[in-house]
Amino acid sequence: MFYSIPVEFNLADLFEIVADTIPDRLALIAGDARRSYGELDERANRLAHHLIDAGIEPGEHVAVYSWNRAEWLEAELGIYKARAAVINVNYRYVADELRHILENSDAAAVIFERSFAPLVAEVRRDAPRLRHFIVLDDASRDSSASHSSSRSSSASDSTSRSKEGGRDADEGEDLLDKAIAELGAVAYEDALAAAAPIRDFGPRSPDDLYVLYTGGTTGMPKGVLWRQEDIFFAALGGGGFGMAPITTPEELAERVKPDAEATVGIVNAPMMHGGGQWTTFISFFGGNTVILNSAHHYSGEEVLRTAEREGAHSIMVVGDAMARPIADALADPEAHYDLPNLVVIGSGGAIMSKAVKEELRTRLPGAFIADSFGASETGAAGTVMDFGGPAAGPKFTISDVVNVLGEDLRPVAPGSGDIGLLARRGHIPLGYFKDEAKTAATFVVDPDGVRWVVPGDFATINPDGTLALLGRGSVCINTGGEKVYVEEVEAVLKAHPQVFDAVVVGVPDERFVERVAAIITARAGPEPTLDDIEKFCRTKLAGYKVPRQLHVTGEIPCTPVGKPDYRWAKKIATGEIEAARA
Repeated sequence: MFYSIPVEFNLADLFEIVADTIPDRLALIAGDARRSYGELDERANRLAHHLIDAGIEPGEHVAVYSWNRAEWLEAELGIYKARAAVINVNYRYVADELRHILENSDAAAVIFERSFAPLVAEVRRDAPRLRHFIVLDDASRDSSASHSSSRSSSASDSTSRSKEGGRDADEGEDLLDKAIAELGAVAYEDALAAAAPIRDFGPRSPDDLYVLYTGGTTGMPKGVLWRQEDIFFAALGGGGFGMAPITTPEELAERVKPDAEATVGIVNAPMMHGGGQWTTFISFFGGNTVILNSAHHYSGEEVLRTAEREGAHSIMVVGDAMARPIADALADPEAHYDLPNLVVIGSGGAIMSKAVKEELRTRLPGAFIADSFGASETGAAGTVMDFGGPAAGPKFTISDVVNVLGEDLRPVAPGSGDIGLLARRGHIPLGYFKDEAKTAATFVVDPDGVRWVVPGDFATINPDGTLALLGRGSVCINTGGEKVYVEEVEAVLKAHPQVFDAVVVGVPDERFVERVAAIITARAGPEPTLDDIEKFCRTKLAGYKVPRQLHVTGEIPCTPVGKPDYRWAKKIATGEIEAARA
């Protein structure tokens, strides 16, 4: 089954090398689904043949609109095998957001869960290139579950009520069936059953596209365009995470771990998030087993029970939103977890607070607690060096391709105190899809003719050469001419003994332009006052960074990728909506 034609640094080619090396090894666990490398490869072959037979051309875009499930990864691999590009769609989108991404991406096909059919039908007319529809069966068929995104339109509201039974359930079923019929959608399993399982595709290219739509804190998402060779080396380990990159695709077979050394890792991030995809493919390219968290409601206890049951070696989280529930579950005196294999809890996409890391270290003394940082535009850009107090902020190593550039596009001097923008060169994206202005602003050429990507994260370089990441400019606060990076203030707030979680935003101020406002959830016991917060913060922060406004709420919502919802926080801080107490 090995290729008789040359292979490239192409994601489909590389996965096929691994699948040919260890076809019987377990590759994926997702809920009740378990797939070996050979099974995952064959099902992806079938989908690729279906897409090609349906007229999907190389270079076209296919959207995947689904919760985490085994089929998400089958679809991703199948789309790459067909030389098309995946468009990651957030499963919590409302109509306007879904309309934007399907139109903006020029999607030619969409693979979607059955419960999302009314919303897809509602927006399809505004996506003129969309012509093929594949529907994944889900719990909506037996009315046993409702999906978060079903709140996004009046049509799917009917579906969400279907669990009540009776007429509403019948109406919901009729609505779904009507939408699927209107779309002319083919059932996913029927499509696979009718397609060839063989791997008889032509040669692929390292220039085949990997597209990742950003889930930023402000504005509509934009598609970041990568060559597949570049994303492989920038974010997918380059053939061995922490090892020297491979120099030929064939070397990947030699890097696949033997059975006794293969690891099992839980990926909690959604697949429509870059961090989830990257962690998964790093594991695949090493021949390891991925456990994809396919639950629709996140539970730290369930994550740990899964780790216990499957003998997991690592758990991937997205910042405090996923790490804190794990720490709380470990702290429960009524619970016990047998986790002899667990050696790593790693965060990608958001940095864990010092307080949460220390709690995890206390509860799991034998495990390594790690942060990594990066962006849709940079790939994996660094590994945490966790030292200094909570107010010091996270510090990372820099490399020959990652640096901090000043306004002159030259690296800032270590220890100078100069603040610049995090930048990466080498394997970087081509730009943003259909956005020349943003591409020109984000991808710059320095005085020596070197091309860098500068996505907007402020940083400085310490005297020891480590990089201190300060925060994204889009949520930076300008108070009296001083810049306040919210991540720094949030780290301090989370270290307060009565603060469970915190986000920080700027609100208008007549005198200082903006002032710092904190929105927190409190731990059990006396609720902290603004005076308590100010006194605590003044011991760790300059006065202009100290919150001047405090809102206590029962919950701080996060985006689907586990990042704080700063739009919601801004509305709380400005009084547009009222904080809901627990």
